[in-house]
Amino acid sequence: MGPRRRGSWNCSFIKIEAMSRARQPPLVTGISPNEGAPWTKVTIRGENLGTGPADLFGLSICGHNCLLTAEWMSASKIVCRVGPAKDDKGQIIVSTKSGGPGTSTVSFKVLKPERIGILDQSAVWVDEMNYYDMRTDRNKGISPLSLRPANPLGIDIDKGKVPLKDIESMFPGMSGDFTSENFSATWYLIENHSSTSFDQLRSASGTLKKQATQKNEGSLAYVKGGLSTFFEAQDALSAIHQKLESDGTEKVGGSMTQCLENVLNRASDTADALFQEVLGRKDRADSTRNALNVLQRFKFLFNLPLNIERNIHKGEYDVVINDYEKAKSLFGNTEVPVFKKVYAEVETRIGALRSLLLGKLLETPSTLHDQKRYIRYLSDLHASGDPAWQCISAQHQWILQLMQKTRDQQEGETHTVVSRLNLRRGSSFQTPRDDSWSSSGPQQLQFVERLTDVVISQLPNFWKLWISYVNGSLFSETGEKSGQVEKSKKNARQRQSDFKRMIEEVVQRLVLQLRGCLLPTSLPEVQLRLYGGWDNTPPLSGAHLTQAIHTIRLCHEALSALEIPNDLLQTIQDLLLDLRVHCLLTTLLHTTEGVKRLAEKEDWIVDNEGITSLPSQFEQCVVQMLQSLKEPLECKPAEMNILQLEPIQDQASEQFVKIMKVFISCLEELSTKTDGDLETSHLSSELGSPDLFTNTYEDFKPTPEQRSLIILSNCHYLEKHTFLNLAQHLDTQGFTGTEKILRVSMEAVRELDCGVFESYIEMKADPIVGSLEPGIYAGYFDWKDCLPPTGVRSYLKEALVNIITVHAEVFSISKDLVPRVLSRIIEAVAEEMSRLMQCVSSFSKNGALQARLEICSLSDAVSVYLTSESRGSFKQAQESLPQLHSGADKKLLEELLNKFKSSMHLQLSCFQLASSHPVKR
Repeated sequence: MGPRRRGSWNCSFIKIEAMSRARQPPLVTGISPNEGAPWTKVTIRGENLGTGPADLFGLSICGHNCLLTAEWMSASKIVCRVGPAKDDKGQIIVSTKSGGPGTSTVSFKVLKPERIGILDQSAVWVDEMNYYDMRTDRNKGISPLSLRPANPLGIDIDKGKVPLKDIESMFPGMSGDFTSENFSATWYLIENHSSTSFDQLRSASGTLKKQATQKNEGSLAYVKGGLSTFFEAQDALSAIHQKLESDGTEKVGGSMTQCLENVLNRASDTADALFQEVLGRKDRADSTRNALNVLQRFKFLFNLPLNIERNIHKGEYDVVINDYEKAKSLFGNTEVPVFKKVYAEVETRIGALRSLLLGKLLETPSTLHDQKRYIRYLSDLHASGDPAWQCISAQHQWILQLMQKTRDQQEGETHTVVSRLNLRRGSSFQTPRDDSWSSSGPQQLQFVERLTDVVISQLPNFWKLWISYVNGSLFSETGEKSGQVEKSKKNARQRQSDFKRMIEEVVQRLVLQLRGCLLPTSLPEVQLRLYGGWDNTPPLSGAHLTQAIHTIRLCHEALSALEIPNDLLQTIQDLLLDLRVHCLLTTLLHTTEGVKRLAEKEDWIVDNEGITSLPSQFEQCVVQMLQSLKEPLECKPAEMNILQLEPIQDQASEQFVKIMKVFISCLEELSTKTDGDLETSHLSSELGSPDLFTNTYEDFKPTPEQRSLIILSNCHYLEKHTFLNLAQHLDTQGFTGTEKILRVSMEAVRELDCGVFESYIEMKADPIVGSLEPGIYAGYFDWKDCLPPTGVRSYLKEALVNIITVHAEVFSISKDLVPRVLSRIIEAVAEEMSRLMQCVSSFSKNGALQARLEICSLSDAVSVYLTSESRGSFKQAQESLPQLHSGADKKLLEELLNKFKSSMHLQLSCFQLASSHPVKR
């Protein structure tokens, strides 16, 4: 029992030990090679690497699963390919069902793969270098073109901020792609390494030199790299050769290959005999299949005519042109009859497309974008002639037609307006007003706006089209079609003078039509018949001419913004100059007519200063005129100051003087109107200051004397204020000759003032002076025989009352006129008194005393308004009287003077209210 038990225990121990050994995890002790690029074939050696291919269920190198490429050779050897590992260096882990996951005492280093270029030598097929996609479990081949190095310099790419368009303009016809025939190294460096330092570029240059040196080593490096492959191929070929040699020596019937050839030939003949019908059908099927393959392979060409027709209907001309270019490059020079027939149909459709596009190009109206697009299409289709110049010529004729159409339409509207106005005038009854046919504003102004709108809307696109034709951007905005661009520039240089004539014709037509509308007198008779026809329309006012100037200036500015040469636009500048002069003179003339009508607006209502609203209306009228002339007189860039032209200065000064004189004539006309010519108005005047009292006369017709006073007050205000203000406004606007205008105006208003004043004094002074002599000698009074004086006689009191009446009348109009009027009247009275006293042959004592009393009373009463002339007259009157020698007479004279002043205190108080001194004009 004991030995048997010991034997059984030993067997059990051996089994347990064997099982323990079988369950030991795999151990990798070596790998060859120990470094390489992805997909490198390696040999893994170690212990317990599995009992068979089915026992191996896991293999990873540097973290990448390589089980799908693993080939189990033995328990100590496995062959596989390294995958694109994530880690550069890592362990080799083998996992088996019997031993579980294993360990590794060695490591593998994954090198960056050296991609094989298009022209690089390789010991293996590039297509054999496949990688495994873990997501789809399919092998995907890498295209040889994708193996080109993305970064040939081997340094970090830093995309610069230089725009691609700028680079293209600096290197026309070149490319930054290093695989392109037109590769530019400078372009590539600016695009990808604009901020790279010089040291890095120098290091990259050294790397390129090393790569070139390695490639120059050529076949030696190639042979070294694929030496093992050559050995394997040589061994296989040798083995095949030895096998064939051995078979050939043993067989009497010849070599094995000869026997195989005979057998195969007999088998082929037998098969042909057996399957002749089947093979015939197969041949026919192959022919049909080949025909279908041809149709399928070249379906682009066979379907192209129909596709061209469809795309033309859709308007997708780009697709048609691209397909045509492709077909032309593939089948343009083909000799295959079928292809030639189909390609001829394509050319027919393209010819129809050329005609269609040319028609659309010459069709008007059309946008600039469409014109450029059609020109590019025709250029890409190689249309005959010069479509761009044809478009420019058509656009030029279209602009001229639009301008003529605008004139014809406006002329028709003008005739319609005139005929309807004549119909209304000739009608015996009043029809309801219908403004549906009448546009706002004068016909001439509407025409100017419409005509300039046509030019502004059409000429910029016309000019831009020419500029695009000159610089070649009609055909290419990126410079890729350099041949067409250069051809376009050459054609533009040859036709530059023709285009200049086109612009000149458009501008000249614009100016002639505007002159015929606004300045018909500036055109010769021949041109007036062509561009006139505005005789039935009323002339434009200054405001409308100003608006026309504004519109034409906007047109000129819009054309100048296009950088059209100034010499082509000079005729517009000349038109503006003539129009500004015409506007100035017309405005002055219309202002003159308006000033003539100011007399109708006189309401005879005076203010505190004794003037009516007429001077203010006149000043406002002139100021408004100057404000309306602000824009015509303003000098825009390249414009001339019309006020610096000597003829214009003279005409403007004469017209301003005329305006002043016309207004003065209005005042003179008002001063000579009779009572029947005046309408009832309200005269409000203030006597004295507003703090005292105010009288209001309603339903008052001013008398001729009152009108004269109002005119005098207005003349005084014109001289002191209005004319000076207007002179200041003229200086502000830049008018010259202001001093002459002011001087002539002052002379005219003073002349009127003098005439009206003398007329008024004559009306007021003559009755007073004429009443003195009859009053003195009333009742057969005799200076030689008279009673002793008891006081001032009635005639003198009556004269003073009449003077007071004049004072009140003048004061009610303007207190400023009181000293001037009364001083002149008192001069006349004093002169008459002096004459009467000097005509007396002799005085009695009582007569002398009476005369002295009356002369002293009169002179003392009006002493405030005495002038040197009146004082001299009173003095001469007193000197013609006998002197008073007795004291009693002097005392009596003084008592009588005091009595007179006391009794006439209320009446004489008006003479004491004057605050101003006598005025002598």
